[in-house]
Amino acid sequence: MNTAALAKRVLAEFEEMPGMTLNLRQASRLFGLSEDVCRVVLDVLVDSSYLRQTRCGKITLGDRVAA
Repeated sequence: MNTAALAKRVLAEFEEMPGMTLNLRQASRLFGLSEDVCRVVLDVLVDSSYLRQTRCGKITLGDRVAA
């Protein structure tokens, strides 16, 4: 699994649709990843502030801008 490549692809989708908010199951299905792999990718992006997790567990675009 190339986490960096998957993270880049997932981030591109969120940047393309800035209002998109997904839970883990929805993200997994949308990106064609297992929930375990999707969780790792989302965690990397949340930890780096490209994405953020809301209080109710949804994932949305964060404040950091990709270069």
